[in-house]
Amino acid sequence: MIRTQVVIAGAGPVGTVAAYYLAQQGIDVLVLEAGPDCAHDLRASTFHPPTLEMLDELGITDFLLERGLKAPVYHYRDRRTGQVVDFDLGELADITRYPYRLQCEQYHLARALAERLEAHPKADLRFNSRLVYLSQGDGGVDLAFETPYAIEKVRADWVIGADGANSAVRKWLGIGFEGFTYPEKFLCLSTAEPLEDYFPNLAHVNYVADPEEWLVLLRVPSVWRILLPAGPNSSDAQLVSDENRDRVFQRLIGKTGVPTYHRTIYRMHQRVAESFRQGRAFLVGDSAHLNNPLGGFGMNSGIHDAFNLCRRLTAIIKQGEDEASLDQFSRQRRGAARSFVQAQTIQTMEMMKEGHASAQEKRRDEMLAIRNDPAQRRQFLLRQAMFQSLADAAAIA
Repeated sequence: MIRTQVVIAGAGPVGTVAAYYLAQQGIDVLVLEAGPDCAHDLRASTFHPPTLEMLDELGITDFLLERGLKAPVYHYRDRRTGQVVDFDLGELADITRYPYRLQCEQYHLARALAERLEAHPKADLRFNSRLVYLSQGDGGVDLAFETPYAIEKVRADWVIGADGANSAVRKWLGIGFEGFTYPEKFLCLSTAEPLEDYFPNLAHVNYVADPEEWLVLLRVPSVWRILLPAGPNSSDAQLVSDENRDRVFQRLIGKTGVPTYHRTIYRMHQRVAESFRQGRAFLVGDSAHLNNPLGGFGMNSGIHDAFNLCRRLTAIIKQGEDEASLDQFSRQRRGAARSFVQAQTIQTMEMMKEGHASAQEKRRDEMLAIRNDPAQRRQFLLRQAMFQSLADAAAIA
C-alpha cells in the first residue's frame, strides 16, 4: 500500500496548483490524473490580478506572462448600435502589480506545474490513474486507483478533489451538487482571422450584447475565440458545420469561408456543492462549483480555493494548528462561489442575452453610469478583478 500525506485527484490547473504549493512546503503529495496527460483544454484562458499574485508565490507567473497577452481594457459592446462601454483595470495599479487580465490558455499553467511536480522530491504525479474508491476512518483516508495494469491502494492523511465537474471524490463523499444546466448549447470557434481589422478599437476581451445572438470575442496569443449560444434543438453536427460557421462570420464580419482551428460544443452549468469539506476530504475548483465562463471567474476561483485550503493544511501539518480552520475554508469558499461567482456570471449572461432592445438600452445606460462615476467604476473594477470576492470571503468567520 502507498502511504502519503495528501492525495489530490486531478491534474488540471487547480489540482497542480494545490499539489505544487504543498510540495513546496515539504508535504508529501500524490497526484492522480485519469487522463494520459494534462488536458489541452481551451475553455479557461483568463488570469485575474489576485490570481497572478498568488501564482507568483509558486514562481510561475513570469512563465505565464511570457506566453500570454495583457488585457487591461475590456469592452461591453452593443451589437446593433456598435456603442462601446470600456473599463480599464490599469486604474487598480495602486493595489496590484498586475493591473490587467492575462489571456493565456490554462493548459500552459497545468503542464508547466506538472513538469515541476515530476521533478520534485515531495511529489508523485501519476497519469492514467483513475480514482475508484474512497473511504474515511481511523484518522486517515483509504483510496484505490485504477491504472492500465492494476488497482493500487493508498493510505493518506487528507484528500483533495480537483477532478472536475464529474468529480469521483464528490460522488464518493455523497455531496450534493445544487444548481442548474442552461438549456442552450454553446458554440466556441477559434480563428486566426484578424477580427481587429473589422471593428474599430477592438479590445482583447469583448462582451457583445444582442437580443438575437449575443457573443464573446476573446483574444488569446494564437487566435481569436468566439463564444455564442445555440438553440437546444440544433444538432452538434449542424452547429459545427461549415454552413453554420459561414452564418456566424457573415453576420459578424460580412465574410464566409473563414478558416477555424476549433469548433467545440459546450453545455454550461451553474452549480455549487453542498459543502466543500467532509472530514479529511475537500473539494476545490470545478469539483466544488461550476459557472458559465462569462467573466473568466471559474478557474480563478478554483485557484483561490486551492490557496485558501493549502495554506490551512500546511499550518495543520507543519505547525500543528487546530483543524477547526478547515470548516472556515468550506464556509469562505462556498460563500464566494454562491454570492459572487454564481451571481456575477448569471447577471452578465442575462445582460447580454436580454430579449428586448429597450431592456438592453437600459442595461447599457446603467453600464455607462458606472463607467462615468469614479466611485462606482472603482467598485465595479474591484468586483470584476475578483479583489472584492476575496475580501468578502475573508470576512466570513
